Amino acid sequence: MKVTLVIAALGAASLAACSWGIKLDSGGEKVRVAWDGNVGGCRDAGKVTVSVLDRVGPVDRSGLKVSDELEIMARNEAAGLGADTIRPLGEPRDGAQSWGAYSCGNVVRVPVRRDGETPAPPPGQAVETYPIKDH
Repeated sequence: MKVTLVIAALGAASLAACSWGIKLDSGGEKVRVAWDGNVGGCRDAGKVTVSVLDRVGPVDRSGLKVSDELEIMARNEAAGLGADTIRPLGEPRDGAQSWGAYSCGNVVRVPVRRDGETPAPPPGQAVETYPIKDH
């Protein structure tokens, strides 16, 4: 019984350790994600493909955690291409995902109101929406 608990504890610790070191850097903070795919008016800056472990031994990692890490890595890589916007080119598969990188210029961050309405952006500017967190 003790051996099983030790192995389970080590497995859990190794899963938690997988995300250590995957942090959004200062360049990545300036890159938005166009989840709606709208990159009209943007210049193509290239393509980035990133990957993380989606399994540790026989254990599958959380799909949400893997997706979050892929997004962080893609934003960091896109900043190196001079891009300010990325969009997923497909779903994550086996811990890897490709992203399109774009230079869109000025982006206005607009909060989504509680009633679900999004204010119109100023003419000629891309919009990034994000939910307002309750405090």
